Amino acid sequence: MLRSLLCSAALACAVAGPAAALDLAQMTDAEREAFRAEVRAYLFDNPEVIYEAVAVLEQRQAELQAANDVDLVAENADALFNDGHSFVGGNPEGDITIVEFFDYRCGYCHKAFPEVNELVESDGNIRFIVKELPILGDSSVLASRFAIATQQVAGDEAYKQVHDALMTMKGDVSDVTLRRLGESFGLDTDAIMAHMDSDDVTAVIDANRALAARLDISGTPSFVMGDQMIRGYVPLEGMQQIVAEERS
Repeated sequence: MLRSLLCSAALACAVAGPAAALDLAQMTDAEREAFRAEVRAYLFDNPEVIYEAVAVLEQRQAELQAANDVDLVAENADALFNDGHSFVGGNPEGDITIVEFFDYRCGYCHKAFPEVNELVESDGNIRFIVKELPILGDSSVLASRFAIATQQVAGDEAYKQVHDALMTMKGDVSDVTLRRLGESFGLDTDAIMAHMDSDDVTAVIDANRALAARLDISGTPSFVMGDQMIRGYVPLEGMQQIVAEERS
């Protein structure tokens, strides 16, 4: 009886569409229990169906997230691409803009660093923006404050030197190590360190954190590539593919 009921329901759905779906409320208690047992038996006999269903669900969720991300990027375009305080590298006239949110104490940011540099340098037509997002404790904040203060006191070239050094630094970040780092580049470390706790530096960090929150970014590294958002580490080949997709 149950198999006949299921077949009839399937035929009705095929002919009449979703409105004719099987109505469990119309079953007797016995029919309902038998139906559940049949479904359970089917899933035990065909467990791969569960994985197929999960894959479909994940694909739909990914598509919804991607569409939402396009809207988020558009709504926050000025803050992402023209905030007036973030360092801009690569080709300023590039046809693709990549924005990276990073933390100097983030292991995956360190792993991504040479690959992102390779992408930008080998491509030659990428505008690359970096945004300080210190989220991994006091050492992260200290490093970011020093880098931002360097940019505001000594300019973009000095910032790039300090940024690259911090992205490859091993060991703890402290006032002592930062002072030595600045001195190694011939910078006025007294002026930089005096500026670290200024309102101007705080404003940059606060703005970047607020932007990350609006973009649903909670970890580093995170990237905006064209109108796509990538939350997490992506190897060089993956980034190259995304850039190619954005250009196509």
